[in-house]
Amino acid sequence: MGAGPGGLPVPLYEHVKRQIAEAILIGDMPPGTVLPGEVALANQYGVAVGTIRRALADLTAGGMLMRRRKTGTVVTGRASQNGLQFFFQYFRLLGADGSLLHSDAEVLSVATRSADRAEAALFAVADGEPLLHLHRIRRVAGAPVLHSRISLVASRVPGFPRETKKVPALIYRHLLEAHGIRIAAVREKVTAEVATKEDRKLLGLPAPGAVLVIDEEAYDQTGALAILSQHRATTAHHYYSNEIR
Repeated sequence: MGAGPGGLPVPLYEHVKRQIAEAILIGDMPPGTVLPGEVALANQYGVAVGTIRRALADLTAGGMLMRRRKTGTVVTGRASQNGLQFFFQYFRLLGADGSLLHSDAEVLSVATRSADRAEAALFAVADGEPLLHLHRIRRVAGAPVLHSRISLVASRVPGFPRETKKVPALIYRHLLEAHGIRIAAVREKVTAEVATKEDRKLLGLPAPGAVLVIDEEAYDQTGALAILSQHRATTAHHYYSNEIR
């Protein structure tokens, strides 16, 4: 077993499940792919057949896989709209009718600055360690709905784009593909605040206005903090939904 946030043990089948889910997410197993048999998968991942069976059962229940008679286990290309796949793609603001919304991201700035004492403690690095700091806004149908400040330890993501237009839209997926950093757990604190002057400007809010504030810590497969973020959203025409499978 590995460790999750706070050192909590992660069952072995969860590790296998995440690896298979990520292979589906990044396109290594496109829809229609027939998975090898359970014995072959157990040998491939170096685990017991029972561990594979549990991982496949969870992915099947989540809609990413399906069982077909005479064919075996097949990648569906479907998942709960609030599940793992959509979490990586950051679809968490839904329409008032519950519909899944497509959002476009624009990076407003990329900067490097020194970690303060609190940030250094969370990231388990020395005070003053360089952090990569992104400021990003998301729009739905051209209307701004959320802006985010995202921090990463610069030394852990060498070569991360410093130009706003080159920053990948799907940061979690980029970390997996470019740096082998797999986001394994997320801890969030959700509060409501009076909108700041910046919130009102970026999100087009009246004064006074209110925003939903999501303070997020994303942990990698070793249990180390990989990303520290704050998202500030308007929920005038949307609502926040988070169901991670």
